[in-house]
Formats: sequence, C-alpha cells, structure tokens
Amino acid sequence: MRHHVEALFTHDAEGHLVRVNEPDGAPAPRFFLGRTVDGAVMRFRHDITHDLKSELEAAAKDDVLRENVLDSPLGVSRYEGILGRFAPVLRTWTGPAFCFPQELPTSIGTILVNEGNAQLLSPLLKPWVPDVRLSNPMVALTVDGHAVAVCCGVRRTSVAHEAGVETAPLYRGRGYAARVVVAWARAVRDMDRIPLYSTSWQNEASLAVARKLALIRFGSDLHIT
Repeated sequence: MRHHVEALFTHDAEGHLVRVNEPDGAPAPRFFLGRTVDGAVMRFRHDITHDLKSELEAAAKDDVLRENVLDSPLGVSRYEGILGRFAPVLRTWTGPAFCFPQELPTSIGTILVNEGNAQLLSPLLKPWVPDVRLSNPMVALTVDGHAVAVCCGVRRTSVAHEAGVETAPLYRGRGYAARVVVAWARAVRDMDRIPLYSTSWQNEASLAVARKLALIRFGSDLHIT
C-alpha cells in the first residue's frame, strides 16, 4: 500500500501529499486512506491543518479495525463531512488495489512501443503518444498494423509502476486489455520494478481485467479532494 500511494502522488520531505504523480499533475487529494488486512496507510495533503488531520485519524479508527476490509468499498460520508466543513469536497474516489501473482500467463501478439514505432498508436490511440517517452515500458496489441490496446506505467516511482490501460472502443470486449496488461507487468518485472493495478469500484471493465488475470487484491483505498 505504501508503494501504491507513493506511485499515485508526489510527497514532500515530511511525507505529505503534494500533487498527482503525472507531468503537470493536479493537486493531490486532501486525504488518502488505504486499507489492507495488515493495517492502514493514511496520507494528508501538505496544507491540511493539525486539527483536521487529528479529526480524520479519529474517524478512520473504525475502518482501520474493521474485519473483511477488502470486501467492500469504504464508507465516505464521515470523511466528506469533516473535510466539507473546511472546504467544499470536489471529488471522492474509492476502489480496490491489486498486485500481480508470481506466475503470469503468456501474452501473444503484443509489442513493446518505443519512439521508433510510436506511429503504431495512430490513429486509434494517438493521445498515448506523449507517454511513449515518459512511461517506458509501454505495451500495445496491434490489429492490421495499428495499436488497438495499450498499457504503460502512468504513475511511477523507482520501486513501483501503476498500470494505465485503454482499448480503442471498436475493439473492446475481446480480451485485448488483459493481454497488454499482463505483458506490461512482465516488462516491469524485467526492470526490477513492482507492477501494480488499481481501479474504481464502478469500473466494471477494469475489474473484469483484474478477475481474468487473477490479480491479488491487497487493499482498498479512498481519496477525497
């Protein structure tokens, strides 16, 4: 969970959240709570006051101690109420976080994307072209010479990479996302990094990829901005 939150957001020297860990990333959420079966990781944005931090920590005690913490979304209303007294709540996000099993299935038909073959991303996945240089390794699956599914580490540290994945709309529902995700995870491990995968509870397509690959749910997290 610590690797997960540190990949998602940049931190200052005191361990406070600063920004989303992307080029020109937006301000980080004011509060992050990640639960695991072994405990919880809480992080606060750098501008959260000591009193607000203490109130959020007290409110989180029940969630931290609750059994079966991975089986359902976190309740958010108490945290939104506390934060809402200080500033309007702009966004709330909850979802499971996964790591990959030791043994990964083989993935056929995928290719590593680099600056020499980045044209494969056009025309169906052209917005991913800037990520070729920034998010190595990038893995794509091609049909008729064009990439139709892509996966890369959209948020990264020197220890862990968080997967970002997209399939072009006309090619969804064919299992391509799972194929690029597992090939990407292999490539990340080849770099001696940890591949991680997370999504929201509402993203059924992304959850289906996690089920298909038998990913291991290690936690459930909440971000409130």
